[in-house]
Amino acid sequence: MSRADPIRDLPARALRACVLQGIRAGRPELGPTTVHIDITNGCNAACVTCWDHSPLLETARPGSWKRQRLPWERFSALVADLDGMGSVRAVVISGMGEPLTHPDVYRMLAAIKARGWHLTLLSNLVAAEPERLADSGVDNLLVGVHGITSQTYSAFHPGWTERHFFTMCSLMRRMTRAGARVRHVQVINRDTAPELVEMVRFGRIFQADRVNFKLASLAGGTEGCAALPEQLEQLAQDSIPQARALAAQLGVPTNLALFADQVQAALGQPLHTTPMAEVGCYMGHVYTRVTVQGEVLYCCNPAVQVGHLDLGPLSEQWWGPRWQAMREQLARGEFLDGCERCGKFEQNRKWAERVQTGSPT
Repeated sequence: MSRADPIRDLPARALRACVLQGIRAGRPELGPTTVHIDITNGCNAACVTCWDHSPLLETARPGSWKRQRLPWERFSALVADLDGMGSVRAVVISGMGEPLTHPDVYRMLAAIKARGWHLTLLSNLVAAEPERLADSGVDNLLVGVHGITSQTYSAFHPGWTERHFFTMCSLMRRMTRAGARVRHVQVINRDTAPELVEMVRFGRIFQADRVNFKLASLAGGTEGCAALPEQLEQLAQDSIPQARALAAQLGVPTNLALFADQVQAALGQPLHTTPMAEVGCYMGHVYTRVTVQGEVLYCCNPAVQVGHLDLGPLSEQWWGPRWQAMREQLARGEFLDGCERCGKFEQNRKWAERVQTGSPT
């Protein structure tokens, strides 16, 4: 199927079959199916693990960078361009900061849902307007929880108190009642590692659609808050098996099997969270991310830039030589700095299984 063919009404399995054909050929058959759009660099939090807002950073982001937001006009033009590609099925809204601090965020969410796309929002929820968010039609709400007690939550979010923790808890309940699939994101570092097992129970209490665990991806000075070697051993030997057993008992969906692989990778090489050489990268056939500045990223890693909105429509750049060169490089197993901390490891593993089996399921 060429990119000029109509693909908008393809069922999911047929769409994945086209992606597999492109992976085998080394060049995509169609456009991205998932697009991740950052709408603000500003944040109301200062998570210790954050590459952009952590107080542990050796070089802090300048205030001018933190004040940047994606203008409505650029967002609207991008969405129209993506709509014309026909391949897009899902959009992720987040930021290098907190998307709910953007003054046009609810207008943006409405524009995505008006096109029938699956909408995922990444947020800490503290800045939410409850009624507007409940009415937005968001499908997946990925909430950065990072701790299940006010003490741990405050340690992970310096400057925040139990008021912020209980605000988040209240808003998670409100969004669950509104019908959103609320997924907990639990980044594990030295502060949160001791609570891993009870994070499953916390997920059950708040009726989480899923609890996603991930080792903190650390750089730029944040390495000091990594889970300690003895904590990693504890996770691998005791906490993860206990958490998996509790999740099965309580019926809480998790990614603990995948998380166990991340921990094993970190035990072998500190600060490595993903065994990418075992899996490979397929994001260049299904995914892209656009930053507030208009940078077009190959994956979620802000260092892997393949274009810019100033250079023309994303729908044209997707097929260009720069993007294609990156696909070919990664297909050869020539990974980049940061790939050892891949933020799309779960998705890459799913595509690796499809490639190996030849099945688009």
